[in-house]
Amino acid sequence: MKPYEPSWRKPAGMFIILGLILLWAVLVASLSGLIGRLPIIVQVPVYVFLGLIWIWVLPLKRLLAWMETGRWRRG
Repeated sequence: MKPYEPSWRKPAGMFIILGLILLWAVLVASLSGLIGRLPIIVQVPVYVFLGLIWIWVLPLKRLLAWMETGRWRRG
């Protein structure tokens, strides 16, 4: 039986995910001047939307699959 060798993909993927989240946060923060001009009642849904949409915009599902299997798609 071959001894377990840790994969470099998991730490690399973790740093990529953190980088993508940081990039998204900077993007949203750069819009704060524009969003800040809107009424508060509109700002809240905009920030909630931008806070949730990154889950679908960023390729996290494929990145997690790559971290686990070494392939971009499961299967």
